[in-house]
Amino acid sequence: MSQPATVGTARQTANFMLLGVSMAHLLNDAMQNIVPAAFPIFQKSMQLSFTQIGWVAFTLNLTASVLQPLIGSYTDRKPMPALLPLGMVFTLLGMIGLAFSSGLWMLIVSAAFIGVGSSVLHPESSRVAHLAAGNSKGLAQSIFQVGGNTGQALAPLMAAYIISPQGQLGFLWFTLLALIGIVVQRYVSRWYTGQIHLQNRPERRSSGESDFTRPKVFVFFVLGTLIMLLFSKFVYLAGMTGFYSFYYMERYQLPLESAQMSLFALQFSGMLGTLLGGPLADRFGRKKIIWFSILGTAPFSLWLPYAGPVASVFLCLAIGAILMSGFSVIIVYAQEMLPGKVGTIAGLFFGLSFGMAGLGSVVLGWLIDQTGVAFVIQLCAYLPLIGILALLLPKDSRLMSQ
Repeated sequence: MSQPATVGTARQTANFMLLGVSMAHLLNDAMQNIVPAAFPIFQKSMQLSFTQIGWVAFTLNLTASVLQPLIGSYTDRKPMPALLPLGMVFTLLGMIGLAFSSGLWMLIVSAAFIGVGSSVLHPESSRVAHLAAGNSKGLAQSIFQVGGNTGQALAPLMAAYIISPQGQLGFLWFTLLALIGIVVQRYVSRWYTGQIHLQNRPERRSSGESDFTRPKVFVFFVLGTLIMLLFSKFVYLAGMTGFYSFYYMERYQLPLESAQMSLFALQFSGMLGTLLGGPLADRFGRKKIIWFSILGTAPFSLWLPYAGPVASVFLCLAIGAILMSGFSVIIVYAQEMLPGKVGTIAGLFFGLSFGMAGLGSVVLGWLIDQTGVAFVIQLCAYLPLIGILALLLPKDSRLMSQ
């Protein structure tokens, strides 16, 4: 076989692997997000308070938050392809646990299993996307991320049309998704193992060491600013995915299925926003897309609590498309600052996103018990205004020159 044909075959295989991890991301995030989407069902069947619901969300997100940076940092030094299918095994156990949970503690344990599965998937699958990307790192991260957003978009519909009619036993259907995920990740892990063997390890170590030539003050300032932006984004999303259904049903006196349509609109448009975010950042600059993705959400988020049921669907479409366009861009922005720490950055940012969402769920759940769901949804509407901090980020050219 000629060299061009060999290169073409390798490129095609890499593209399939990129689609594979995107599919695994879809399955993982669909199963992970079915948990908050089913909160009204758990509350009714188990007589849970909003604070208790918040603890379930906290556990789900905290396990991922704590483990992801640790896994990412470790696998930067010692890649572990076998973790890819193993993560789906934990998610499978979590789905079985949710189907048979009889009380709060069993819900919390099941949520922890799902969180562990997610903590394994994100840093390692993000590394696979990075390896498979070639020279299109931004686009590859968007393709990987859009799989997750698609899963998030499908979760409210799955809750409305599978879990709601069948109750908790409906979670058994999701074990099929976990089994498919195990097969996909096993296939990807074999390619990943081959790529590790092809890499020149001394060159990888020397490139990793060069990351630390950047001034620590500069690195901490950029990371701190990005973390504040993640806080505004993911606490707002925690309020929407965990509690907006309650607000919608209370304000408009409509059933859960109607409320889930607004959340589906939020997640579906978020999928499109994620897919467009990478290419737009390549054209207009990463910093511009980052600040627009959060601050640009504010007019729509501030209007949402006072809109009618029909208008809320269109506002959720706008919020999702704008807000979700920046996450993959934030990750690539940080990875360009520390290019030898792909897994660490992916683990840190995915972990922080889950941790902030988890803590936000607990605080928001407690606040709802104290003040009511309407006050909290109206309060969350102001969070995207924190996006103004993105103006403090260095320009793309300055970031690369430091």
